[in-house]
Amino acid sequence: MDKQIGVGLLGMGVVGGAVARVISEKSNHITNLTNASVEILGVLVRDRRKKRSFDMPCNKYVSSVDDILDNDDIDIVVELMGGEHPALECILGALNRGKHVVTANKEVISKHGPRIFDVAREKNVRVLFEASVAGGTPIISPLMRDLTANDVVSIKAIINGTTNYILSNMATHKREFSDVLEEAQVLGYAESDPYNDIEGLDAAYKLSILSTLAFRTPVIDSDVYREGISRLVPEDFQYADELGYSIKLLGIATRDEGKVQARVHPVLVPADDSLAKVSGVLNAIEVETDLCEKVVFQGPGAGPMPTSSAVIADIVNISRSVKEESSFPDPVRLEDEVIIQPISDLVSRYYIRLEVGDLPGVLAQIASILGEKAISISTVVQKRADGRNGTAELVIMTHLSKEQDVQLAIKEIECLESLASIGNVIRVSN
Repeated sequence: MDKQIGVGLLGMGVVGGAVARVISEKSNHITNLTNASVEILGVLVRDRRKKRSFDMPCNKYVSSVDDILDNDDIDIVVELMGGEHPALECILGALNRGKHVVTANKEVISKHGPRIFDVAREKNVRVLFEASVAGGTPIISPLMRDLTANDVVSIKAIINGTTNYILSNMATHKREFSDVLEEAQVLGYAESDPYNDIEGLDAAYKLSILSTLAFRTPVIDSDVYREGISRLVPEDFQYADELGYSIKLLGIATRDEGKVQARVHPVLVPADDSLAKVSGVLNAIEVETDLCEKVVFQGPGAGPMPTSSAVIADIVNISRSVKEESSFPDPVRLEDEVIIQPISDLVSRYYIRLEVGDLPGVLAQIASILGEKAISISTVVQKRADGRNGTAELVIMTHLSKEQDVQLAIKEIECLESLASIGNVIRVSN
């Protein structure tokens, strides 16, 4: 062994600290895996004096990204800064200087993945990003390598631990959304600004990455339809349970006849479905293919140590190629672009919760509107009546209907004088 693999870290937060710790504490193991000495030669930080979970020697800290990118001894740049900018510029700068890149940055890969892959191909270097989706649960590598002989039909995924914790807690304890969110923030499961999680943006980033790899075509974040979980109330979980369902925030992507549809929103999932049983902060991804049928990946989706597991695996993967001076496989080769199918084309069943005036003929009015839009009712149940306000709560389950028709019907129902409120409209897993 006479080869040193130089690593430069961009960022020394909780994940960066965990990566540095693992490289230090498992150096012998990593050396055995790579037959090379993997050493951190530089760490970009804002404040060298800040107390960190794992301290590097002071001479390893740098304050300029150029100190990393222009260091000829650094072979692999590990980007752990987060956010779109300046992370994107740092990744492209590293690739253009002939350095390999490992990143956990879901936003950058979601928005700019095809561009990054093209630069990596041009410079004959690798960019790996296992930690960008599902933390320590391997899914990127299987899609890039192990399932390449398959044509992927669909993906159904729980890929945001924060929302899964909130929904699991609301379902089990019938608690209000705001109360569980506050608890999740105290426990460190949710950020102080939880927008990206609870409004589905984080899951949309991840689903676009999975869709790009699974369908071998560019699917960026803006191609993904999304709805968040903030409108859900304890009654939705109670009624879903009575009907035999759980409520999950799912990322769903399908490819059919040259069209890809990708969406993130709450879904009523049958209680006996494997995804319905995934609770707490765990992630799970179900991939349906032509050869393997359904394959499920489940495990931790966040946290510094699980994420460091994925980052270190990518570092080891690249280090082996650097040590052997072997050719680098094409990171991601995408086919021609496909048509992105809008949510309006979706055909699904629907759960509709309404509060209406407790008057004769109201249900007939609603049924008439639905019927005019070719929406067939499967069941309708009056759940509770409020004699003081003269209202009743209705829960309607439909047969398969087209999204566009359902949305048009909801707009007409909203105009009824007898309507007090539209409680919720949730799609039901087919």
